Amino acid sequence: MNEVKHIIAVASGKGGVGKSTTAVNLALALKARGAEVGLLDADIYGPSQQVMLGVADDVRPEQQGGQFLLPVKAQGLKTMSMGYLVTDKTPMVWRGPMAGGALAQMLEQTLWGPLDYLIIDMPPGTGDVQLTLSQKARVAGAVIVTTPQDIALLDAQKGVEMFRKVDIPILGIVENMAMHVCSNCGHAEHIFGEEGGQRMAAEYGVPLLGSLPLKRSIREQTDAGNPTVVAEPDSAVAGLYLAMADKIAASLANRDDSAVKQFPEIKISDD
Repeated sequence: MNEVKHIIAVASGKGGVGKSTTAVNLALALKARGAEVGLLDADIYGPSQQVMLGVADDVRPEQQGGQFLLPVKAQGLKTMSMGYLVTDKTPMVWRGPMAGGALAQMLEQTLWGPLDYLIIDMPPGTGDVQLTLSQKARVAGAVIVTTPQDIALLDAQKGVEMFRKVDIPILGIVENMAMHVCSNCGHAEHIFGEEGGQRMAAEYGVPLLGSLPLKRSIREQTDAGNPTVVAEPDSAVAGLYLAMADKIAASLANRDDSAVKQFPEIKISDD
């Protein structure tokens, strides 16, 4: 972890707003700009990055020394996910502190190597996993993903307030599903409301990193394990993700965020 320059949490107040899709495309956009990037899927109960990156179901991380895990290489990223450690039919019937402990172990026991950025795809909400991250690692900042609709904005505001309480800066707001453009006639319609992300960014005095369309190809590409930034690198949508990456990189330029705070001592036994 001492070789990780910047940890970035991609979070949302609620599920279903496209947080994981944003996280994987942001990681790939930073990679496309020449950075060394890792991606940690911290959604312990519902990991999805394995599918989004096209990693086969039977792939398991290699071990080193009986204690450490080697990250799984996927699309040029160094990745780790609970999805690599259990089968897709294994429910994680854990209380909150156990989920927080799993995050700490995946952070500390993965041999990430030198990274410019470690993107963490956070679970929805403001629970134990979020608190564990704030306590165990020095996070450079959080990216909050929302949709324009009022109920999503209310939950996203809770996410902003939570990160502020634990002294994690907000790098910006991503407004997902901002509009839908008809593939037949080109008519643009704001299905979930208009400029909600912009109002929220203005209210908290943080940047609006980007407004992304509700587009079928984004969903199809991530479902197929080939996210938009690599599937259509010259497309307008990929350009939006690359612009987001540029804004984040600029805000973190000349900063050296030590990634480690304090991790627990972990012992391996045969019990």
